[in-house]
Amino acid sequence: MVKRDLTRTMNNGRELYLMAFRMATDGAAKFDSHRAWPGDYPTSSLTEYGTKLVQNGYVKPEDLQRMLCAPGAECQATASGPPATLLFSGKSALKIYKVRAADPSNTIFAASANYVYDTPLDPNTDPFGDAGFVVIRKSGDAGVYKKGQATPDGFDKNVARFQTEIGALPGAEKGNVTPGDGAAALTNPQ
Repeated sequence: MVKRDLTRTMNNGRELYLMAFRMATDGAAKFDSHRAWPGDYPTSSLTEYGTKLVQNGYVKPEDLQRMLCAPGAECQATASGPPATLLFSGKSALKIYKVRAADPSNTIFAASANYVYDTPLDPNTDPFGDAGFVVIRKSGDAGVYKKGQATPDGFDKNVARFQTEIGALPGAEKGNVTPGDGAAALTNPQ
């Protein structure tokens, strides 16, 4: 059952990635700075970024809500307006990273909320505890990973392989892995 839920979360993350990709691509084609990757304009929260996706017509609030839910992480999205302004409550199953257009394709766009970069999984976090985690990269590829793969130790302590397989944080230098998400992820609803 957990593997099915991890796969569903990965698919939801890819769906969210496709919307983000479309918005960033449209923005680049039209020289519109209001349509960009989450790290290319001053947004610090998932609420702000989700609002941009909704206001620009890339997703409906109810679809965004579905994408951000998983067992143990129920996120509610409500919109008011016009213009539509989102309000999230509950816990998001995914966290979105501040990816920029300049970041390489192996940069992490999203991960399941139980994953903290280069840190062993905590069995007490939702969703999924230490059963596994999900990563979606800027290239659009995604994967479900085992708890032993949360750090370079799971890749024979090979940092380059870890950054290739799992990905790198936005703005990270190749070969530089620092534990924790720091300011790399958008703030999730609590």
